[in-house]
Formats: sequence, C-alpha cells, structure tokens
Amino acid sequence: MAIEVVLPKLGLTQEEGTIVRWLKPEGDRVVKGEPLFEVMTDKATLEVEAPASGVLLRILVPEGGTAPVATPIALIGEAGEAITAARPSGSRDGAGARSPQAAPSASAAPSTSGSPAASGASTAGGVSTAAGSDARVRISPRARALAEARGVDVRTLAGTGPGGRIVEQDVQQALGATAAGRPAAGSAAPGRSAAAAPSPAAARMRSIIARRMMESLHATAQLTLTTEADMADAVRLREEIGAELERREAVHVTYTDLIVRAAALALRDHPAVNARWDGDGVRRLDEIHVGVAVTLDEGLMVPVIRHADRATVAQISARLRDLSLRARQAQIRPEELEGHTFTVTNLGMFDVDAFTPILNPPEAAILGVGRVRRRPVAAGDRVEIRPTLVLSLTFDHRVVDGAPAAQFLQRVKHILEHPYLLLLP
Repeated sequence: MAIEVVLPKLGLTQEEGTIVRWLKPEGDRVVKGEPLFEVMTDKATLEVEAPASGVLLRILVPEGGTAPVATPIALIGEAGEAITAARPSGSRDGAGARSPQAAPSASAAPSTSGSPAASGASTAGGVSTAAGSDARVRISPRARALAEARGVDVRTLAGTGPGGRIVEQDVQQALGATAAGRPAAGSAAPGRSAAAAPSPAAARMRSIIARRMMESLHATAQLTLTTEADMADAVRLREEIGAELERREAVHVTYTDLIVRAAALALRDHPAVNARWDGDGVRRLDEIHVGVAVTLDEGLMVPVIRHADRATVAQISARLRDLSLRARQAQIRPEELEGHTFTVTNLGMFDVDAFTPILNPPEAAILGVGRVRRRPVAAGDRVEIRPTLVLSLTFDHRVVDGAPAAQFLQRVKHILEHPYLLLLP
C-alpha cells in the first residue's frame, strides 16, 4: 500500500509551504532518510527527507505549488503498484490559483506522454538536468539562483559542498573563468536572457516579507532614535584580538559580532527593551535571544543566537558564521529562526551610513547598524579623523517609552566606545 508523503509542520507558526524543488522525479527509487524535496516555509527554505523507501509513485504538488501542512504531497510505494490519488484539497499551483480537482489514476510506471520523466529530462528549480541522468543536480538555492540569473549550466559544474552539492562558490568560479576568457561551464544558451524571472519560491518569500512588514507598521507604534558611536577603541580591539582568535579558535571577528555582544549586554542592563506587547500589557522576557538579519538572494532570514548575553565574542562569531552559511544553503533548522527577543540588522557592508529599521514582530526593538567610516570629529579642542558608527534603534512605544529606549541605546554606545567591557562575563 502506498505511503503518503505529507508536508511537515517545520515551525510553530507554519500553516503552509511551497515546494521549491523535487530532488527525485516520479518513478525513481528513494531511500528513507535521503533528501526528497525542498520546501519554503514562512521562515526558511529547507530540505525534507523521504519518510520511507520505495518508488516515488506520484508527485501530487509540483514545484512552485503550495499546500497546507499535514496534507499529502506525494506517494511512495512499490514498482507496479496501482494508485488513485487526487491533488490535495487546498493546494495551489505556482501562480497561486486553488486547484482541488483530482489527478488521473496511474501506475508506478512513468507516463510515456511527453512528461519530463518520460523524455529523460527534468527541471530543478528552473535549471534542467541532463537527459537520462540517474540523479538530479544537487545544488544549494543560493547557487541555483545565481546560476539562473547568469545563465550558468549547472550540469557541467563539479560541486564542492557536502555530498558533491554545488554551492555558490562553484558558480562564482565558473563565472570567473568566463570573465578571464577561459572555457567555462554554463555559457548562456542562444537567445536566453542573462536575467531570469523570479522563481515561485522567491516570489513567495517576497510576499511573506511584504505582509510581515505591513503588519509590523500597522500593528505597532514605531519610533526610531539614532546616535553615533566613536569606534576607535573598538577598531583597535578587533585588530588586537581578531588575529589571536582566528589563530586559536578559527573565527574571524566582525563588527556585527561586537555589536551583537554589546546589544546583548545592554539588554541585560535594560530589561524593559527585552520585552513584547502581550495583548493586554507588557511582558518582560527572562532570556536574551538576539536575531541577526541575513541577506539572501530571495530576501532575508533572521537566525537566532540564543542566550547571547552569556556567549563570548568568539562564540557569537562562530555561531553567526554557522547560522548564516546554513541559512544560505537551505540547511538551517526552523527552531533556529524562532524565539528571538531582539534583532540586529547591519547594512554597513553596503556603504549605508544610517537607515530606519522596521520592527521584527513580536519584538519590541530592533537595532540598525550603518558602516564604520572615518570622518572629522571634535576631540576636546582639536579636530581628529576617527572611525564612527551610526546606530538606529526602532522600538514599539506601546512597550517602551522614549527615555528607557534612549538609555538602552546610550548603553550600547558606551560599551562600543569602551569595548573591553565586551570581554567581561
């Protein structure tokens, strides 16, 4: 009897998911525990393993399709097993139209009528695999997006990621070879535009971000305060301990790492900011979990550094590198994107001096970080060229009043200007 592959609930708030890519075509044999498909939830794009071994008899929700959690999206059984399956009620295709009608019954044998499986070719997130190939191309979502945008044929690439998975660096190397005039994998096909249209998954992520940002602005009373920190001592500290930490613990400390640590310590001193509006009033939170915005090709994610006030700079740096890498490779776990009590978002790497961040609900505050730049500042009776940094704190005025929010921001500034405080427990 065929076993249903159901769309799992991968997060507390997840109600539905979009199938980004099937890693096996209909008719292929699958092994329990191996990655079967990629799904995009309201928080992340993740790989999901096959729940059983057998033949993938029927895909009920195609790539780009969306279905509610706990509904069947595919069937696994034995070769030759007769099945009759309807497309799950409430599912919709990549265009967003609901389509509950039944699919025709079929046996496990692949159809011979013009389907990708019958012709020996299949598509993986918009990139075709080689005709007659025994396995689909294993590639990270970020690498796939870059390959589609730049017209790289991923079939010719050798993956350097886990299990031979193609990662973004592999695509970049191919592009570099092309730019250098060497024969390279994946020149654009004749007549194909170098810019690809957004995938259904990317469109869904943008839709989620748009909805959340509008909900944030409409449901909270947002106010932004700004200040400027003198980063001369922080720059010196990073230079002095950075090389040693890289040698001892193989971590490369960034300004974001220092700011996350400073914000966590300031939250410990000012618990009014580590709070949220809980329907009828303010609820202060006992634990400090700092989310850090990570940019993706399709949008952004906010992985969480738990108990950030208890973590050293080196531990924060290592955790953030790991979370960011796995977020970009669709390997992050849903629980690593939940439970944040405060967020840090840094646009300094894009030469942004200052900006107004939007709250990440249900948090009461978010810290926007600009670039560290050298500029003339008054130092007593002298004018000196010193590195400075603009910090922008957006907070929910229902939860925090202006004075305590300003005191928190003042504390973050003080810690960054006296950075050896970052090294205290």
